[in-house]
Amino acid sequence: MEAVNIIHRWLCRSPKWARFAEQTLVPGLDGIALGADVLEIGSGYGVTARPLASRCEHLTALEIDPELASGLRDRLADLGERVTVVHGDGTRLPFPPERFSAVVCFTMLHHVPSTALQDRLFAEAHRVLRPGGVFAGSDSLPSPRFRAIHLFDTCVPVAPETLPGRLASAGFTGVAVQSESRLHFRALKPAPADLRA
Repeated sequence: MEAVNIIHRWLCRSPKWARFAEQTLVPGLDGIALGADVLEIGSGYGVTARPLASRCEHLTALEIDPELASGLRDRLADLGERVTVVHGDGTRLPFPPERFSAVVCFTMLHHVPSTALQDRLFAEAHRVLRPGGVFAGSDSLPSPRFRAIHLFDTCVPVAPETLPGRLASAGFTGVAVQSESRLHFRALKPAPADLRA
């Protein structure tokens, strides 16, 4: 089974999706302090990476597909040292503990092939975050259109009602989940003072 089918690939690199990413997905982070050093898991074609890079000093864009990672390096080359593209797996992040001030992901969690692997991604996000750092992002909610676009894809939607407990199990606190039109979430890696409270 393909992670992303050909129709989905066409949609994800379309100008319409790029506008949606810039005008809706990334602005979903408004009010969240990302800090200087941000990791985006699952950058894909880079439609969220470019506007995200304007919100931090340095962005690391992680992509599991080697061809997409290579194309992403070319597409973001004009941003210079502000963006580093890394080919890697969100369930086995190739970074040391407490490296990033924030970890984000957009519309990619449902492409992680099982809830167990999604939970590993959450644990890895927690591991590479600095104390007090935020893990935030969004994902799609199932609908007839969503199912049609994902025909023959790897597709494991995240259930909004289970997400708070799953993030808490990964070590996060202050979990907030909203699921009116899309799934939005944010969670904190507790600072040492928070653990003593």
